[in-house]
Amino acid sequence: MTTRLTARDLTLRYGERVVSTRLSLDVPDGALTAIVGPNACGKSTLLRAFVRLLKPAEGEVRLDDREVGAYPTKALARMLGFLPQDPLAPEDIRVRQLVARGRFPHQSLLSTWSEEDAEAVAEAMEAAGVTELAGRPVHELSGGQRQRVWVAVVLAQQTPYLLLDEPTSFLDIAHQYQLLQLLAELRDQGRTVIAVLHDVNQACRYADHLIAMKEGRVVAEGTPAEIVDAALLKEVFDLPSVVVPDPVTGTPMVVPAL
Repeated sequence: MTTRLTARDLTLRYGERVVSTRLSLDVPDGALTAIVGPNACGKSTLLRAFVRLLKPAEGEVRLDDREVGAYPTKALARMLGFLPQDPLAPEDIRVRQLVARGRFPHQSLLSTWSEEDAEAVAEAMEAAGVTELAGRPVHELSGGQRQRVWVAVVLAQQTPYLLLDEPTSFLDIAHQYQLLQLLAELRDQGRTVIAVLHDVNQACRYADHLIAMKEGRVVAEGTPAEIVDAALLKEVFDLPSVVVPDPVTGTPMVVPAL
């Protein structure tokens, strides 16, 4: 397994509240990694540490064998694209203007808006299915529409790594699967995708690599076929279940046994 993004012996905390202690993992390159686990188990905190929005109390995150804190801000933003859970848009901004902000890491004091920037924005809006919303104020959109716009912002950034925290939130079921299919296509194009997902069955269907977390620690990681069974679901989610093959893909499918 090739890996360029790693975490070593992380202790992560907010003030006095410790979320994770001595957490280590490697993110497989060119794969779609899904992180699953119950609420407040440290999934989002881990992503924030990867993109240095949270400084580890101990340990380090490294990209290409260099600590992420050593990268200049724009240089890191050209490598790691991040979609948080609750992004905030400036008041009265329109969709195309917001998506264009994804090009900020590629701008300099001397650069002007280029044809490459315009193409990146157009392609990102098309991929996220928001082209028809380009002229709409973001605050007028539904929650699902806004979520797709934020996905477009990250896509316009054109980074080799995409880190998405609950990207299917607010989306109806059709748009959830369309987004997951898009992430799989980006993986197939050579991107490395890391997504926090709540739906274990969606994670099993689309992920190459699965990380199951509980109480700030990694309980298991590997391919869905290797690690997902009734015992794991009981340990991580306290959910009695039966795991059967998905009738479409053959990947593990969790059926609650309540």
